[in-house]
Amino acid sequence: MSQKKKKKSRSGKFKLGLTKLISRFYEKNQEKPIHHKEVYAALSIKDRELRKQVFDILKEMSRDGFLMETGNGYFQYNNQSEQVEGEIQLTGRGVGFLLSEDKAEQDIYIAPSNTGQAMNGDWVRVVITKKGGRRVEGKVVDILRRDKSQFVGIIDLHPKFAFFIPDNQRSGVDIYIPIEKLKGARNQDRVLAQITAWPSNSKNPYGEVVEVLTSKSQNDNEMLSILCNQGIDPVFPQDVIASAEKVGIELDPKEIKKRRDFRDITTFTIDPLDAKDFDDALSIEKLENGNYEIGVHIADVSHYVVPGSPMDQEASKRGNSVYLVDRVIPMLPEQLSNLACSLRPHEDKYTFSAVFEMDEKGKVYQEWFGKAVIHSDRRFTYEEAQEIIEGKKGDFEKEIRLMDSIAKILRKKRLKKGALSIESEELRFRLDKDGNPEGVVTKVSKDANKLIEEFMLLANKKVAQFMHRASVKKDNFPFVYRCHDKPDIAKIELLRVFIDKFGHRIEFSNPDQIAQAINQLLTDLRLKNEYSIIQSMVIRSMAKASYETENIGHYGLAFSHYTHFTSPIRRYADLVVHRILFEELSGQKHRYHNELNGICKHISRMERKAIEAERESSKYFQVLFMEEKLGMVFQGTVSGLAEFGLFVKIADTGCEGMIAMNEIPGDRFYFDQDKFRIIGSRSKKEYNFGDEVEIQVISVDMRKRQINLELV
Repeated sequence: MSQKKKKKSRSGKFKLGLTKLISRFYEKNQEKPIHHKEVYAALSIKDRELRKQVFDILKEMSRDGFLMETGNGYFQYNNQSEQVEGEIQLTGRGVGFLLSEDKAEQDIYIAPSNTGQAMNGDWVRVVITKKGGRRVEGKVVDILRRDKSQFVGIIDLHPKFAFFIPDNQRSGVDIYIPIEKLKGARNQDRVLAQITAWPSNSKNPYGEVVEVLTSKSQNDNEMLSILCNQGIDPVFPQDVIASAEKVGIELDPKEIKKRRDFRDITTFTIDPLDAKDFDDALSIEKLENGNYEIGVHIADVSHYVVPGSPMDQEASKRGNSVYLVDRVIPMLPEQLSNLACSLRPHEDKYTFSAVFEMDEKGKVYQEWFGKAVIHSDRRFTYEEAQEIIEGKKGDFEKEIRLMDSIAKILRKKRLKKGALSIESEELRFRLDKDGNPEGVVTKVSKDANKLIEEFMLLANKKVAQFMHRASVKKDNFPFVYRCHDKPDIAKIELLRVFIDKFGHRIEFSNPDQIAQAINQLLTDLRLKNEYSIIQSMVIRSMAKASYETENIGHYGLAFSHYTHFTSPIRRYADLVVHRILFEELSGQKHRYHNELNGICKHISRMERKAIEAERESSKYFQVLFMEEKLGMVFQGTVSGLAEFGLFVKIADTGCEGMIAMNEIPGDRFYFDQDKFRIIGSRSKKEYNFGDEVEIQVISVDMRKRQINLELV
């Protein structure tokens, strides 16, 4: 680095530190204007040039709106300046966006020079510097909460120090590590590092190596990198593990007497083949009046996890379990998630239950919510239950077929009311004994999955309705609703343009008809090649579901009231719902007040992080799987278009790769954003969504999680 550049770098760091000191000084003295000479005195600045720099910073801060210049050299903290708190997302180029909590507001653009010491995912305070025009702009003035302090990356060793370069470029900054803090790491070693300090006058944070990862498998390292990237801790603190180990699996006879006893009633679970925690079970009993009493029994996690305890605090922090391809990072330690709380077959278990008297057509006559004890008679996998639904003889075949019949009626009613008919498809990997992918399969939701889904939806809906009625009667105490907003019409118009490429249309004259129009489209396409791509675009055009204390209903399910009650082993939202519901049923005073809104925002945020980690995990295993297929030729379908190239979903594997724009042969191609196509400048040859192409796998990039293809 040249002397000139070094000098400029030091100058920039010094100015940043000075700006922070001035900001804090004015934040502590907000009540009156302060003369610039008082600022010099307060900061012990006597040097003439330095005073001039302070004055220039005061002027700049007044232009940004952080201060007001009141005349004659006086500046005052601007209480009227618009400041916003939120999560900052950084791009690989260092540009920041403050994500708006209000869905109606746009995200705030933050130039790289205005992100300060913020890192990707941090919770920051931003002052608005510009409004109007194409976008709102802002500047980071304070970091309220660090999203993460540990990272996975590579050591870049120098003679007297080292830099840690994180795997994820969006982390925003390299970490300076003194030689004595390397813990034996050598140049280019992969390590787990953490930030220990970030002085205000330093461009880079200081840190240390926590662990050298050369002894771990590549898959372990990659999964650790993905988790650290999202601020998800793969290890439970020791006090949490100690608390969990004290929990026994034997039931207390005194506690059983306080609960409704379902142990003599036919009860079973239906779960994935590889499930380790079973948090829901179904029971069924025919009543004398010809109706059926169907119980939805949920693991009673709230019995074991006390509010404010180490386990509760850790579960709250995590928000949910994270399901990577080859491992689960549970929300609760295994002593609870796989043993004490899990509704394992042939064991008595505590549950929180929603029980419904229903007829064969799905009409609900009575409902009951409360604490119970059950004994699961049988554990079914989805595949076993599906075979019974399709006619195979087996345990509880009459009960399963009856419940399947009721589930189908409930689903039909939902769709008629405007629920979206989305068929979930999930790419799953078969792993060998070393944890490497040896095959892929697309998991499709069948009748057995939908049977469980409909009864879980029924319980969630009925609990939400019950609690809404109770809240209205009692001063509107807060509750956790699972909300899904109506779609943005602009996104639906983009969807219209997209499906027009396939020769299809969605017709609606008002927003209330959108769901039915989309359902009709998906029904028409069910057996066509483009079904999967169009359904994924439909999902992208919808709003994201979130947890809220203010209920707006659930658009995708067509429910006016909906919550999450059925999975407290893996979702903190459900645990909170159990507590509030039990308080209401037992006549206790409700403990959650205004803080519940903050809890909802946090668990919604952690849910997004879990989804992103799961997506990254799938991408990594796709790349690992296709690494063995280099040079092979496949059929594929164009699944995405962008300025830098086109994405292709490979037919035989379900994996998605990319063809760079400059690698498309025969012409100079470009992305036509108006018509959503890639087109040749001279030949006018087009590539559109859904086009079938023949491709060859030419390389893979593990770090970028990218499969590189070329057209054959």
